[in-house]
Amino acid sequence: MINKKYQAMLEGKSVIRQLSEYATARGAEIGYENVFDYSLGNPSVPTTPGFTKAMVDLLEKEDPMTLHGYSPSLTITSVRKAVAESLSRRFGLPYTYEEIFMTSGAAGAIAHAVRAVSQPGDEILTFAPFFPEYRPYIEGAGAVLKVVPADTETFQINFDAFEQMLTGKVAAVLINTPNNPSGIVYSTETIKRLAEILTRKSKELGQEIYIISDEPYREIVFAGVDAPVVSQYYDNTIVCYSFSKSLSLPGERIGYVAVNPRCKDAKLIIQMCGQISRGTGHNCPASIIQLAVAKVLDETSDLSVYETNMNLLYEKLVELGFTVVKPGGTFYIFPKALEEDAVAFCNKAKKYDLILVPSDSFGVPGFFRMAYCIDTEKVQRSLEALERFVKTEYPN
Repeated sequence: MINKKYQAMLEGKSVIRQLSEYATARGAEIGYENVFDYSLGNPSVPTTPGFTKAMVDLLEKEDPMTLHGYSPSLTITSVRKAVAESLSRRFGLPYTYEEIFMTSGAAGAIAHAVRAVSQPGDEILTFAPFFPEYRPYIEGAGAVLKVVPADTETFQINFDAFEQMLTGKVAAVLINTPNNPSGIVYSTETIKRLAEILTRKSKELGQEIYIISDEPYREIVFAGVDAPVVSQYYDNTIVCYSFSKSLSLPGERIGYVAVNPRCKDAKLIIQMCGQISRGTGHNCPASIIQLAVAKVLDETSDLSVYETNMNLLYEKLVELGFTVVKPGGTFYIFPKALEEDAVAFCNKAKKYDLILVPSDSFGVPGFFRMAYCIDTEKVQRSLEALERFVKTEYPN
C-alpha cells in the first residue's frame, strides 16, 4: 500500500512552486519577459568566475576517482578544514573541522540539525513569518513545529509570545536571519535578548535549548544594516548554511552544518550527523562540488543588484500607499496587502501579469511576498504594472 502521509502532501503543494509554474505557462503564451514573476527565490546573478575556474581546474587536473568517488561519511576532511578556517577567520570563533559537516544545502543542514538535538514529539519553535518548508523538515524528523506569532510592526522577535511558548517541551529554536520572507535582519539587541532568555530558561529547566540558525542569506545584507553573528552570542548554536545564494549555486545543493565550538557536545553532534545521513539516505553531497566550493569560500557573486531592486520596489510600494517594513537583506520584500484576503489580492494581481505570493503559508495573514531576484530592467518595467494594478483594483 502506498504511503498515505506523502499522498496527503500532494494536496498541500508549495504555493510558491505552483505560482512559479503558472508564471512559466503564462510566459509561454505572452513571452516570459512580459510576466513579472516575483514568485521563486532563485538567484538571478551568475556564479563567480572563481567557482567556474575551480570546477574546470578540478576536472582537468584532479584524479577522477577523487572527484567522482564517495566522500567519507562525515564528508571530505580537507573541505571541512577549509570551512572551519574561513569561519574562524571571519567570525573569531575557534572552529575546527570536527565542528563542520557538509550537506545538501541548508535544507539538508536543517534536517540533520533537528534530528541531532530533538526526540520524536519534542517541539521546535520558529518565528512568523517563516519559510513554509520548515514544516516538512521538522515533521519528517518526528518533532512538532510551533510558530511564535509575528510582530508585524517590525518583524523582529515577538518576545512576549515567545516566552509564553518556551516550555520544557522545546528542544530548539529555529531562526532565519536575514529572513525569508520579510527581508528583515535581526538586530544585535534582538539576538542578545534571545540568547539571554534561552540561557536563563535552559538553567531553569535543566536542559539544553539549541538555536538552529538558518543562514542562507548571510551574505546578502544591505548597506548600514546591523547584522550580528548569532554564534557569537549563544554557545549552543548550530548554523545551517547554503552556498545557494552567496555563490548563486542553488542547483548544486551544497551547504554545511557548523556547530559552535563552545556548544556542549559539538563534536558529538557532528559525529551523529554521519549516522543521521545513514538513516535518511542522505549519504553526502557530491564530492566535486564539495572540493570546488572549498576553493572559493571567501567569494560571493555580485549581490549588489538585490539592494538596487529592493530600493526600486520599496520606494514604489510606499508611493502607492502600501505598509511595508524596509528589508535589511535577502532578495524578498513583504508588504501588507490592500485587503485582508491576501490570496484574493494576489489573484487580482495576476490580471496584470504580476505574480505575487500570498502570505498565508508564511504564518502571517494579510501580506504578500515579492522575490525580486530578477533583472533590474524587468523590475523597472514591473512598476508601471504595479501602479496600474493598484489604481484600477483599489482606487480609494
